[in-house]
Amino acid sequence: MARSQRPKGTKNPDGQGSFYYSEYDGYWHARVTVGVKDNGDPDRRHIKRRDEDEARDAYRELLNQVEKGEVLKPGESWTVEAWLIHWVENIAPMTARYKTVVGYKTAVYRHLIPGVGRYKLTPGLGKRRGKPIEPEHFEQLYRKMLAAGLKPATVHQVHRTARTAFQVAFDRKKIFRNVVAIARAPKVEEEEVEPFEPEDAQAIIEAALKRRNGVRFVIALALGVRQGETLGFKWPALNRERRTLRIRKALQRQKWLHGCDDPHECGAAYHKTAPCKQPCKRHTRPCPPPCPPTCVEHARKCPQRHGGGLVEVDVKSRAGRRTWPLPDQIFELLMRHEQRQARERDRAADLWEEGGWIFTQENGRPIDPRADYETWRELLAEAGVREARLHDARHTAATVLLLLGVDPRVVMKLMGWSTEAMRRRYQHVTDGIREEVAGQINTYFWKDGA
Repeated sequence: MARSQRPKGTKNPDGQGSFYYSEYDGYWHARVTVGVKDNGDPDRRHIKRRDEDEARDAYRELLNQVEKGEVLKPGESWTVEAWLIHWVENIAPMTARYKTVVGYKTAVYRHLIPGVGRYKLTPGLGKRRGKPIEPEHFEQLYRKMLAAGLKPATVHQVHRTARTAFQVAFDRKKIFRNVVAIARAPKVEEEEVEPFEPEDAQAIIEAALKRRNGVRFVIALALGVRQGETLGFKWPALNRERRTLRIRKALQRQKWLHGCDDPHECGAAYHKTAPCKQPCKRHTRPCPPPCPPTCVEHARKCPQRHGGGLVEVDVKSRAGRRTWPLPDQIFELLMRHEQRQARERDRAADLWEEGGWIFTQENGRPIDPRADYETWRELLAEAGVREARLHDARHTAATVLLLLGVDPRVVMKLMGWSTEAMRRRYQHVTDGIREEVAGQINTYFWKDGA
C-alpha cells in the first residue's frame, strides 16, 4: 500500500499540527499543539500508530476536539470505576460532611461500580477508544435496581451521587458533558409525614418521664431538636440564669479507620467473597454485594483502629447553630434530671466517666444513637401510639409552632433551617388546624351562630 505523503516543501495550515511517516521506527505520527500546560509550556500531543488509517482517524479526532475545546488533560484516560473511587476517596471528603460521604460510598461501591464501573469516562482516540458511558447506561442501572426491590428514593440517591461525581469531572475538564445530568431517574413521591396529635404526644411524654433520660424525648417533641444534637448536649450549654440551651455540637457514630500497614490483609477474614444464597435469612435489607478485590473495609476488627465510635461534631450548618429559650416546664425537668444524674454519679463512683454530657449511660458515657432509637420504639409501644420515626417528633414540633402562629422567620431560626423550603417541608396542616380554620370561618360569617 502506497503511503500518502504531502509534497515536499509544503506544510499543514497553522493549528493543524503535523502528520508524517517515520522510516526510523515504521510508525505514522501526528503532533498537534492543543493548548498550554499548567507550567506554561506548550501542550503538544503525540499520536503514534502502525496503521495509517488508524493514525489519520485519531489525528482528525484530536483536531476536532481542539476545534470544539474538548481536549482532555494529558495522560488521563479514566474508567468510571477509577474516577468514582478517586472522587469519593480523595475529593468528596474535602468538603462534604461525614454522613454525606458515607452515603456517597454506599452508592459508589454497592451500586455504581458494579453497575457501570467498566465504562470509560471518555471514548479516547481512534480505534483504541473504549466504550464511553452514556445516559442510557445509568437508566438501565436504575431499572435493575427497581426490579431488585429497591425503593425509588434509594435509586434517586444513587443518581444524585453519580451526578455530583460527574459534575466534578466536568468542572475539571475530564469530561465535556455530564451524562448523568441527562439521564432520567425515577420520580420520588414526597413521603407523607403525619405529626403526632396532641393526645399522642402527651401519652409519649407521660411514658418518657417514667424512664431515665426521659426529658430527652420531651425535648424532641416540644423543641424538635435533632437526635444527634440532643445526645450531644453538655451541661455548659445550659444557661441557668437565662434559661436557654445553646446548640453548637452533635453526637455522631462514625466508622472506624484502619491503623495498620495493610488494611486489605487485616480484614481478610471478614471479606465477603460470594453473593448471599437466596432466600437470604441474614439481611432484612437488600444483600450487600461481595467485597471488591482491593477491599480495605472491616476496620472495626483492626487492632490499631482509630477515629471511629461516638464522635462529637459541629452541627449541620451555620443555621443549625442556635439557642433555644426553654419553656419553664422543660427547664424544671432538666433541673430534676441533673439531680438524679448527680446521685447516679455518686453511686457509680470510680466507674463514672465524666464527659459533661446531659444525657448519659449509667457510667457517664454518652448514649449511642441506636440505643436511643430502640428506647423511642419502646416508648411508642408503652404509650399505645403508632410506629413512627424519631424524626417525626421534629415534624411535630415544627407543626406546633405553625399552630401557635409563630412568625416563619422565628420558626426557621429556632429549628435551624436556612431555607424557606425546609420550613414548608416540616410544617403540616393537621386535622386540628383545619378544624380551627373551619371554626374561624363560622365565627367570621355567622357571628351569632345563626
